[in-house]
Amino acid sequence: MSEPKPPTPTTPTPGDTYKGWLFKWTNYIKGYQRRWFVLSNGLLSYYRCQAEMGHTCRGTINLATANITVEDSCNFVISNGGAQTYHLKASSEIERQRWITALELAKAKAVRMQDESDDSADELSAATPTSTQAAGSHPSEVQSTLRTLGSKVEDLTTCNDLIVKHGSALQRSLSELEGLQVGTDMGEKIRQVTERATLFRITSNAMINACRDFLSIAQSHSKRWQKALQTEREQRIRLEETLEQLAKQHNHLERAFRGATVLPPSLSNPNLSIKSGVSGKGDASDEDDDNEFFDAMEDPTGFITVPADPKYHRRSGSNISGISNETGMDDQSYDEMSLASNSESSPPLELEPVRQRRTRIPDKPNYYLNLWSIMKNCIGKELSKIPMPVNFNEPLSMLQRLSEDLEYYELLDKAAKCQSSLEQMCYVAAFTISSYSTTVHRTGKPFNPLLGETFELDRFRESGYRSLCEQVSHHPPAAAHHAFSEKGWTLRQEITLASKFRGKYLSIMPLGSIQCMFDKSNNHYSWKKVTTTVHNIIVGKLWIDQSGEIDVVNHKTGDRCHLKFAPYSYFSRDVPRKVTGVVTDKDGKAHYVLSGTWDEKMEFSRIMQSSKGENGTEGKQRTVYQTLKPKEIWRKNPLPEGAENMYYFSSLALTLNEPEEGVAPTDSRRRPDQRLMEEGRWDEANAEKQRLEEKQRSTRRERERDAVKAAPTPEEVLAHEGGTTGSEVSDESKYHFIFDWEQSALCCFFFLKKFL
Repeated sequence: MSEPKPPTPTTPTPGDTYKGWLFKWTNYIKGYQRRWFVLSNGLLSYYRCQAEMGHTCRGTINLATANITVEDSCNFVISNGGAQTYHLKASSEIERQRWITALELAKAKAVRMQDESDDSADELSAATPTSTQAAGSHPSEVQSTLRTLGSKVEDLTTCNDLIVKHGSALQRSLSELEGLQVGTDMGEKIRQVTERATLFRITSNAMINACRDFLSIAQSHSKRWQKALQTEREQRIRLEETLEQLAKQHNHLERAFRGATVLPPSLSNPNLSIKSGVSGKGDASDEDDDNEFFDAMEDPTGFITVPADPKYHRRSGSNISGISNETGMDDQSYDEMSLASNSESSPPLELEPVRQRRTRIPDKPNYYLNLWSIMKNCIGKELSKIPMPVNFNEPLSMLQRLSEDLEYYELLDKAAKCQSSLEQMCYVAAFTISSYSTTVHRTGKPFNPLLGETFELDRFRESGYRSLCEQVSHHPPAAAHHAFSEKGWTLRQEITLASKFRGKYLSIMPLGSIQCMFDKSNNHYSWKKVTTTVHNIIVGKLWIDQSGEIDVVNHKTGDRCHLKFAPYSYFSRDVPRKVTGVVTDKDGKAHYVLSGTWDEKMEFSRIMQSSKGENGTEGKQRTVYQTLKPKEIWRKNPLPEGAENMYYFSSLALTLNEPEEGVAPTDSRRRPDQRLMEEGRWDEANAEKQRLEEKQRSTRRERERDAVKAAPTPEEVLAHEGGTTGSEVSDESKYHFIFDWEQSALCCFFFLKKFL
């Protein structure tokens, strides 16, 4: 995309604004970076791109007190005495000279305006002894000045008419003089030309004097009027803010009156305090030059969000072009729908817990881990037979970790009530991100489930859903998960893991897909998980990061949400663990923008308008989205007290391994090694874990031997060639198939017996 060329500042007028690209020195790692500079009113400001000019200024330097020095053919430095110093580089020597000329002219103008402002301020303070007299004389002074300027404008109009008249007469005389022949009435014509030229000169001088008087009067009063205008603008802004607060309070009172329920503000509108906190944080970040929260706009997703035009907040969605009826609602009705949805889907108001769940488990013991003893036991053994001690584990199995994805089931409950498929997509995407919130501190490895192991999570009477997980394969490990809710949604996933050890870190790639279906709308969503990376495997403190991209697809409507999990980088200025996403319809039109972090909260904003912006740092064209005020869609639940001593378990995770009656014999709660570890008896847990793993290996070897015996010999294949089809199997093969799935059938029997 071609860049707009800045104007040539060879003869700039006092009101000119000079813009263009320059390379600014940042640090020794990144060197010179391309930035968009704007020179206006004696101030030099810079931005990362032209799209930031409306909301984010990266730095400003006042030229009135700055020194401009040239280093070489393309480089120059601007400094204001040490507080600010810009090392800049132009693309060519000609471009550098243009900038130097414009900067010198702007500096001279800024110095002159500063001196005049100081003089006018002194004159004003001397001429107005008291504020009362100044306030009383201000209207009459303005009227008098306006009358004087009006008379000067009339004088200029009269002089202009006279100049046009005498100029035309002088032109006619010159034309006649050229047509005269030498010797006939030459003296008379020359005398007429001289008289008319004299009249033209006198009129021109009058015009120049009138212009000079008008300019001097306007300059003498312009500073005072500018200050008065600025005061009026500030008062208007304060008045608008006051009116906005009154309107919000009035709207809140109306809602409380309609609901016939008087609640405290924190309960009747939970989003109000959150919104005010978010806006306050944004203002503080704008004032702080070190906290640049807009750097995330340079990520490869290639979009920028800016506040929408205020007209979108006042107009109804049916009048906005390009917004579908299902999302085209005004902001007030949008808030009311969200409030109603939150009040309807609040479980504590409708459901009573049938039992008191535990809130603590035994504290994690501080056992010393002897790496040499582990390595000594590994000598001469196969890699698959090396026992890993429970010191690296947490007292939960992988099946229970999968069930932990349902901690924020309320998001799916709200999604089931949505009328709009696009808004429903936002809640499903937030649910997808929320499943990673518990991994930020959870560096412990869950227990590998045994083949046929199950985990049943029954929260039907408490939260309205039931869940069942089963380990369906051991090599490679694979698990199946199924959950359903009385609110009208079903979730299922088939997950297997692939890992790669890179020396300093371990990458875990979940394979398989996750499906979510809603009964009311018949919408069917699917997505996959991102890569989990465990850093500092060898040396240092373990920490976990999520990175990659997720595409949540609605197979019924064609809607799509593209989520990007930004990987952590030491040199990045982005917020750590950042997630961004865009919700689009089947035609690719964007309707919502999601942003936040996967370990804290997510917000979503409705898009009012989109346009193509300038190229980013990587040369990709970015899209600029004008959005409404962001609304919080999900926030992480706080950890229970003392979580650092309980493996950083969440409130739900603390209850997953709680003993329950009536569960299947294959349930994870019945694993002895996992129970011993939870109770703090790690030595016994290690011995029991090794016994179970060896028993599983021997069972697998027996199964493989039986499979080899059951395989037909080449003679049997030739004897039965053409006599049987590929779908026919022997009774012995059928027996081995039933043996493989014996525990699965047992689990299903207990599940059906209990709930059906």
